[in-house]
Parts: sequence; structure tokens; C-alpha cells
Amino acid sequence: MKREDLIQQIKVKKSSLCVGLDTDIEKIPQHLRSEPDPVFTFNKAIIDSTADYAVAYKPNLAFYECDGAKGWDTLQKTLEYIPKEIFTIADAKRGDIGNTSEKYAHTFFRHYAFDAVTVAPYMGADSVRPFLGFKNKWVILLALTSNPGSEDFQQLTLADTGERLYENVLKTSRPWGDEGNMMYVVGATQAAHLQKIREIVPGHFLLIPGVGAQGGNLQEVCKYGMNADGGLLINASRSILYAGSGTDFTSKAREEAMKMQSEMADYLEQYAFGPLGV
Repeated sequence: MKREDLIQQIKVKKSSLCVGLDTDIEKIPQHLRSEPDPVFTFNKAIIDSTADYAVAYKPNLAFYECDGAKGWDTLQKTLEYIPKEIFTIADAKRGDIGNTSEKYAHTFFRHYAFDAVTVAPYMGADSVRPFLGFKNKWVILLALTSNPGSEDFQQLTLADTGERLYENVLKTSRPWGDEGNMMYVVGATQAAHLQKIREIVPGHFLLIPGVGAQGGNLQEVCKYGMNADGGLLINASRSILYAGSGTDFTSKAREEAMKMQSEMADYLEQYAFGPLGV
């Protein structure tokens, strides 16, 4: 997907919502578990109930890989079911030497036709560049994650420059791609760092996990993270997927997605686009 098409979707839907399809069969409603493919049945229902408000869907590959070939089939069906105008992210967190990265890129961009894939930059430029060779496809580099362990490495201060390691990752990786094919993951629980991050990458999109069940503050994320193009994909997974646990799970998911979209619409007008009209 082209950058301008993603921005248009954000404007049309007045939303930065990314729904994370981290579907755990142990958490889906009991009445679905006798279905031939319960995870796909659940995903399909979630997509139907949230597609009006979501500009992106992000399947977390761990929840599909754990079921072997059946899980990969579920992933394929889920991806094909998502409306074509909605941005799709393979949350795979891949990162390996160049020829292995080439195969990963082929998997997610050619075979599964995702729009984007999350990539760990720890092994450097040659491990990332194979993903950047596909037209209208995106790499989403891990920069500053929302988990407590981000302090172990990402927030270390470098002795020679005095900057945090995640800042160095942003500065070093910025020339590898551009604002039309590279984004960064920044956890919502790291909102205090967003001003510094925006100084380094003012125009890039940021994928923001951690709003909702992980406790990230949506207003702070939008205030300090949005740019003139919106510039954010704000992920919510558990808070939408498991808003309801019975036969009403779709209406509960829709209510939660609508609530988030409504709040996002206000922030998009306030911090990004100005009045968006009716």
C-alpha cells in the first residue's frame, strides 16, 4: 500500500486504529470452539464488526505458528478476508542475515501479500534491506517497545554519545528506507519518549502497541506522536478481541472499536489534520 493511500484511509475513517489479531483459542467464546476452524470464525466475526473503524489489522504470527500447518492456513484465510483497502501487518518480528531475510520477505510480501512486516534491527542494515526491496511494502522496525524488558537494552545510555540505544537505532536506520516504506514500533507505555522520537523521525509512521489492556494513554500518544499526516497506527488487541466473552462478543468488540475511533477522530482533528468534515 502506498503512503498516500494509508493517509487517505485515516482521513476517511477518522481513525488510526489497528486491530491486533492475537487470537488465542483459549480465550475465544466457548460456542465457537466446535467450529471446523474456530480461530478463523472468530477473526472473521471481529473483522466484520470492526472494519468500519480500523485502518489496519495486525495478526501476531505466534498465535498461528503454534498450530503448525493448520495455523498457517488460518492466517491465509484471515488475510484474504480482510478488506483490500485496509492495511495489513505481519507481526513476525523477524531479523536474520541477508539471505534468510530475503526468504522471510518473500514469505510475507509475495506468498501472503501483507503490506508490512515487523522486523528486529539488531543484526544491522544487511538484515533489513531485503525487506525494503518490494514496491509499496513496508518494514516496521522495533525501536522502543512497551514491555518492561525494554530497559534491559533499548534504553541504555551509550557512553560515547550520551544518547539512548533506541535513539541510535532510529538515527542509524533512518537512511535505510524512507517515509514511504519504513515505520517504527514505539510502545504506548513509552509516551514520555515520543517527543524525542519525533525529533529524530518527524515524518515516519509509528506503530503504537500497548493502548488498552497494557495501559497506554491514548491522548498522550496522540498529542506527542501525531504529525501532519496522522503518522500513527495505534494497536489494540485484547481490549477489542475479548471485550465480550459470550454470544455478544461481536457487538462488544464493535463498541470498543467505535469508542477508540471516536476518541481518535477528535485527536486527529486537534493534532494532525484540522477539521475533517462529516
